[in-house]
Amino acid sequence: MNAPLRYDRDSLMRSHAYVRPHEAAGYRLHGGFVADGTYVSPRTLVRWPAVRAWRAALETRGWPLIEASGALLKRPGYPTFAQHRLLLGEGLGQTLWNSLTVTGVIEGRGQGLCNVIAPDLQRLIDEPLGETAVGHLNLGLLYAHGADEGGDPNVPEEGAHDAMWFAARDLVFGKNAYPLPETPASISREVDGREMAMLPEGLEQLIKFLMNVLMIEIRAESFFSLCCRLFREPDLFRDRRAEAELAALMVERIREDEQVHVGYLQVAISELRSFTWKLPGGPVSGAAIIDPVWARMVEWHGSAEREIAAARTRAALVAQLTAERGEQACRELMARLDRLEAAVRA
Repeated sequence: MNAPLRYDRDSLMRSHAYVRPHEAAGYRLHGGFVADGTYVSPRTLVRWPAVRAWRAALETRGWPLIEASGALLKRPGYPTFAQHRLLLGEGLGQTLWNSLTVTGVIEGRGQGLCNVIAPDLQRLIDEPLGETAVGHLNLGLLYAHGADEGGDPNVPEEGAHDAMWFAARDLVFGKNAYPLPETPASISREVDGREMAMLPEGLEQLIKFLMNVLMIEIRAESFFSLCCRLFREPDLFRDRRAEAELAALMVERIREDEQVHVGYLQVAISELRSFTWKLPGGPVSGAAIIDPVWARMVEWHGSAEREIAAARTRAALVAQLTAERGEQACRELMARLDRLEAAVRA
């Protein structure tokens, strides 16, 4: 029997029946554990089946999903696993601490999705939207995403991904191990001027916002993998092995939570390119509107932004090493790090 394609907000916000709450490192967190002891993400009892149903319906109409995997990332993150391993082995944990902290802060900002209201797209699209992911953006999809990232505003005592990253950080390093780092004002692609001038400006902003969020989620997957490898490396965090294993589990729970975000955004953007748009100059294929901007979004997040972030992190590391160990020691260690990166990129 096919899954339904229409849902109300209350349904999309429903969670599973938890028998044990999710708590770690002194944090009360979202999600919980079901009867067999398995962690299950919040608000996915209906949301995940709905996303899968919309995906199947789109494919039945003959439209493929856009690519939404780590294959879009053309440059490895910095530092790499080997570089982090060297730094941690040298007693230099601040770079990883900073990354975990900044990730938590940025996740917290994601709560803003709870307040995003998509404009009325039906007046510009030929196809009915009632049975699509796009048609449900204001019926819980955006709100649930924001609640997953920065916490449900209606349940302020329950931490979300922001608190989960801080918990993972505290588990492997201890609280207040290093000063709090400065967080970038934005990690989104932002350009001056219009890129979809045929659309109302607010609608263009929404579409590009969804694209940015999807690419940020894809980038996050590489960081999930990195953290799990580092936390489970037996030669690292030797005096906190149990805590490091719990931190890895924490990251895996965040990763599980994020899968539904990638799922609905991938479907929604794919739907937008499948529609026929009713514009002043006549009907236009959604692919003609979406594809050029999506290509530029992928290039920026998958390559250009990775170079920018790497340069920023490298400069901070040089400043730290110079201040703590002197210029000569800094040059020697940076040379070792650069050789490790060259080996990965060769």
